[in-house]
Order: sequence, then structure tokens, then C-alpha cells
Amino acid sequence: MEMMSMQMSEADSVVKVAEWQQTYYASDSGIQSGATTLRDDESSTEYSGSKKYTGNTTTSTTTAPATATAGGGGDTAAGGLRSPTDLDAQYSLTRAQRVRAAMFPETLVEGEAAMPIQSDTSQQSNVQRLAEPSQLLKTAIVHLINYQDDAELATRAVPELTKLLADEDPVVVNKAAMIVNQLTRKEASRRVLVQSPAMVGAVVRAMTTAVDMETARCTASVLHSLSHQREGLLAIFTSGGIPALVRMLSSPVESVLFYAITTLHNMLLHQEGAKMAVRLADGLQRMVPLLKKSNPKFLAITTDCLQLLSYGNQESKLIILANGGPEGLVFIMRNYNYEKLLWTTSRVLKVLSVCPSNKPAIVEAGGMQALGQHLTGSSQRLIQNCLWTLRNLSDAATKQEGLDGLLQILVTQLGSDDVNMLTCATGILSNLTCNNSRNKTLVTQYGGVEALIHAVLRAGEKEDVAEPAVCALRHLTSRHQDAELAQNAVRLHYGIPAVVKLLGQPHYWPVVKATVGLIRNLALCPANQAPLREAGAIPRLVNLLLKAHQDTQRHTSSAQQTYQDGVRMEEIVEGCTGALHILARDPINRGEIASMQTIPLFVQLLYSYVENVKRVSAGVLCELALDKQSAELIDAEGASAPLMELLHSSNEGIATYAAAVLFRISEDKSSDYRKRVSVELTHSLFKHDPAAWELAHTAVPLEPTYLADELDGSYPPYGYADMPLDTLPLDPDLHEPYIPDMTYDPRQAYPEPL
Repeated sequence: MEMMSMQMSEADSVVKVAEWQQTYYASDSGIQSGATTLRDDESSTEYSGSKKYTGNTTTSTTTAPATATAGGGGDTAAGGLRSPTDLDAQYSLTRAQRVRAAMFPETLVEGEAAMPIQSDTSQQSNVQRLAEPSQLLKTAIVHLINYQDDAELATRAVPELTKLLADEDPVVVNKAAMIVNQLTRKEASRRVLVQSPAMVGAVVRAMTTAVDMETARCTASVLHSLSHQREGLLAIFTSGGIPALVRMLSSPVESVLFYAITTLHNMLLHQEGAKMAVRLADGLQRMVPLLKKSNPKFLAITTDCLQLLSYGNQESKLIILANGGPEGLVFIMRNYNYEKLLWTTSRVLKVLSVCPSNKPAIVEAGGMQALGQHLTGSSQRLIQNCLWTLRNLSDAATKQEGLDGLLQILVTQLGSDDVNMLTCATGILSNLTCNNSRNKTLVTQYGGVEALIHAVLRAGEKEDVAEPAVCALRHLTSRHQDAELAQNAVRLHYGIPAVVKLLGQPHYWPVVKATVGLIRNLALCPANQAPLREAGAIPRLVNLLLKAHQDTQRHTSSAQQTYQDGVRMEEIVEGCTGALHILARDPINRGEIASMQTIPLFVQLLYSYVENVKRVSAGVLCELALDKQSAELIDAEGASAPLMELLHSSNEGIATYAAAVLFRISEDKSSDYRKRVSVELTHSLFKHDPAAWELAHTAVPLEPTYLADELDGSYPPYGYADMPLDTLPLDPDLHEPYIPDMTYDPRQAYPEPL
């Protein structure tokens, strides 16, 4: 009995344990289930990185009898819980399996998933935190294994493929080229190919001798892939790849064109000696016609190649000109809106714009108008390049029509705080208003005088801005219908003190020369005479005249002219004397000039070997002689002898001024002296010009309109030298977006036609 009761007690215990397990276990610890982990190697390879792991679970289950409770009437003992079999299926994953599922999810059997164990799903569990670095480590190991496999495969294949590329059968060559092209898609094998000069040489020869377009495309693609590494560039260069690639620029296959031009572009950028090699292979002659293509990205690469080849090489610039380059480049600027293309094209035009031969060709093709279209865009680098190019071209465009819009934009840009933009805008306006009365009138009407004065005020000591700004003002204040309006505008916008201040120390002679000419023009307006005097213009002009004259006296012949900052001191002498001549029309100014002991110097200048200096010296003496005291001083300095000689000058202005001075200083002379002067005049120029005779005889002050005003041509438009190459490279990602991801089906259409 005791044994039977013990057995029944053990049986009851088993049932109770089962019931308690079904009621209270939330998960399987792995003890009851006896789950084990087995690796399934089926369908896996050595380095596939995708070996699968499966869980094999052995579960012991005990079926609990369904007993009725007092109020239950047949419900299960678990009170509505699912069967133990369902629970076993739900909780079959062990802790090891959950870790494996998080770190190596690809090893799970299809349909199997790990049960989340954290209560807050917004936070990662410890297992999940470990999952990411383990995945990275696994990926790195797989890549390392694959890299070594690729390198070993390529190393074994290169010798055989090199032979096959040299085979006489075009079909064999084609298949070999396709395989080599496939190898270049992976870095490890690409590095092996680069290190084999024989292989690179075989690819170049196969491309050169290709009889079918697919072989040409594959070999060009190989060289393109290799050109992204410095070792590859050198291998292509030493294997004679540049002449072969240049020949490919004539290919009718668009993808070959792309590969050829981009590879050459990489060579030009990074391989020493590539530029000369491309020039020697007639690369420019083949690239310029490509400007007629219509694909903007292709054109961007092509134009950048042209810029790299032409910068600093005059022969290349002339080759581009001979092949119609200026017209093609201007067409692009006028008809495209792709910013990278416009930028690269403007860089080529900037290089060509300093070439005396290309400059007029660009202007004639409408380059000024085309470049002006892009001055109001959002790309600052494009605007800056267009401005530099326009500045370089502007001295050849002084007679160009249709620039109204450009002039208005330039006046607006004078308000910029950017020094480079201000330098360009003032330089362009200075040249375009030189000897062009219509442009002068337009700029004046657009408010150019006020804008230029403000530019001068902001320029401070920046000569690159002050000089062209003052030159532009000098042009606007003479020889056009609104010249007087411009002369008054300088005064009304408080520009006279700022202008006169530019004559002070230290002297930058190009600015001084331009300022002296501007003061002369301003003095033509009677209302400006007093403001100029009050600003101290007269003593500054006299001091400059004395300094410049002293410099010229160190050299006694015209062959030994004195230059400072590129300006002849004779030009300063002429300019200062001419400005004092116009200022002397005002009686007060006339007295101030005479009081500064200038008459001896003016008389001495009558002996100058420079004809213009003689003319302005006679002119200022003509004005000063209106005052009797000054006339006596002129005579006392011995001016009669040189003036008598100047009566016979072939220059009408010189002779007229000389005659007027002689009449004025002879008024108190004896009748014999006056008679001798009359005889001289009779045998001079005036015997054929009664009006001039009467003018001199009556001692009427000469009007500014009587003698031809000084042409702007005395101050020719400025040309500019070759500018430093801007160091901004072409965007490195420009090659890839439009290089097609080629398959090996030769029937495939190229997705972005030229």
C-alpha cells in the first residue's frame, strides 16, 4: 500500500508540474525543450557569406487530462489557454537563437522569426545594439575575401587575356575585350590590370585596330576605368593611349565619344605631359568640331579640355580660332542654360579673350551680347568669368552695336561691394565709352556718372578700380550730346573734391593721367571752374607739371622717354598744361596760375619736341596773355622767337594760338614790330584762312569748339594680359552621371543621345 501511494503521489506531481508549466511559463528556458542548434551547409559555398543556420527543437510534452471543475463543465484546466503544442511552437527559440536572429538574420529558416523580448519597442535591446557592429564586421570580412578572390582571378587571367587581345580573329579580340572590361568593374582586378603594362598596351592596340564598334566601346571603357587611378593614367600615357583616344573622338558611336573625351580630360588634369601629347596628336582639331554636339554634359567636358589645352599656349588658341571655336563657344553661351557648361565655356572664352586674333572673332560672333545674358543669374562663378571675359574683349568692341542692355547692367553692378566685380564693370564701361558717342549718352542717361563717382569713393587706394572709373568719367564728360549734362552731374554729386584728391601723393601715374584728363573736361563747364579752384586743383596740377617736366629734362631725345608705371612723363606734361589751359579761361583762375611763376615754364615748353605739348603751351599762354601784366611777362621771357617759328607750323591749332599770343604781346609794341608780325602772318597759314586771321587779329579768346577737342583716342582702350588660371576644378562628379552603365548588348540604345 505504501508503494502504491508513493507511485500515485509521483504521478500527481508530474501532472501538477505540467499544469503549472502551462499556466505560468512565459518562455522556454531551453531545459524542458532540449533545443539544439545545428548548421545546415546545404546549398552554401566556401565564401558565399550566406551559410544558413537552422534550429532543431526536440520537445517533450505531457498531455494534461481535461477535468471538469465544479462550475466548469468541460473547460480546460488552463482556463481557456491554448494547447501546449501551440505554446511550444511559439516559444521554441532559445536565447542562442534570438542572438543569432539579431546578428545574423540571413541564417533564419524561412518563416522563422525571433520573438521580441523587450517591453518598450522604442528602445533597442542589448542584443540589437550588438547586431550592427557584428554585421559591419561580417561584411568587411566578406569583402576582404572577395577582394582577394578578384585579385587572384585577375592575376591568373591577365597573361592569357593579353594574348587574346592580340589575336588575329576579331571575334576573339571582342570576347577578350568584354572580359577585360568586366574585370575593370572591380577594384582589386582593376589594380592588377593597371600594374600590367603589357595588358594596357594590348588594350590600346585593340582599340586602335578595332573593326567593330563593340570592341572599340569595350576597350575605350577599359581605359576610362583605368584613368581614375594615377597608376592607370601613367600606364595609358606610356602605352601611347593619347593618340589612340584622340582618334576615337571621330567615332560615330556616342558611348565611345564619351569614354574618349572623359579619359582625355582625366589625362589633361592629372598626367604630366598629357597636354603636349594631345596637341601633337591634333587633339584640338578633333575637339573643336565636337562643340556642335547637343548634350550639355558632354559639351562641359569638351570645353574644359579646350580650356586646359589653350591656357598659356598661343598656338592652341590660334588652332581653336582656325577651326571655328569662337563661333561655337558663343553659340553655347547664347543657347544653353546648364550652369556647369556655361561656366566651362566662359572659362575658355576668358582664355581666348586675351588673344589679339581671337578677340575680334569673339566680338563679331556676338560674344559681348551672349556673355551679357548671364550677368544677372544666380551663379557667382559664372558671373565673374563673364565679367572678366567682357573686360578683356571690351577694347575690341568700342564700335559694337546692340550693347544697350549690357551697359545698363554694368551701371547697376557699379553698386557691388565685390572688388573683382567692380574692377570688371568699371573697366568694361571705360572701354565701351571710348570714342563711342552713343554709348556715352546711354551710360549718362542710365545714371552712370553718379554710379562711377560712388565707385571712385569706395575704391580708396585700389587703383584697379579708380583708374578705369576715372577714365570712364573722362569719356562721359566730352564729345557727345549729353557731355555738358555729365560735367554738371559730377559737380552735383559732389565728385569734384574726390577727383582732385586723386592728384595727391603717392602718385600712381595711370590714375593721375586719367584724373588730369577728367579735370580738363570738367573745366569746360563754366560752373565747374570755381569748385575746381576751391578743391585745390590748380596748385596740384602745377606741382605735377613741374615734377613731370623735371623727369623729362633728364632725357634730351624722344628716343629716351621717361616712363613711370607705364606712363610717359611727356603725357603728364601735356595733360597738366592742357587742363591749366582750360582752367585759365576763368579770370580768377588765370590770375592764380600766373601767380605761381608758371609763365617761364610754359615758354620753355614751346621748344618741346612733342607737338601736342607745343599746342597746349601756346594755348595756355594765349589765355594768360589776356592780362596785360602776364602778356608783359611772356614777352620778357623771350616768347616771341619761338612763337614766330610756330606761326609756320603745319598744325593749325599751334599756329592759331601762336598768332593770338603774338598779337596780344605786341599791342604796346612799336609800329615796326607790329608790321613785322603782320608780314609773318601774311606768309603763314592764315593767308588762306581769313576767319582765322580775323580771330587772331581781334584777339578774341578761342572757344573750345574752334579747335578739335582732344580725342579719347589719346587714351586708347585698355587691353588686358593673360589672366591667371582660376584653380576651381571641374566638378569631379560630372563624368559619372552621364557615362552609361553599359551592358554588353551592342544593340542597346544609348540613353542620352548627343
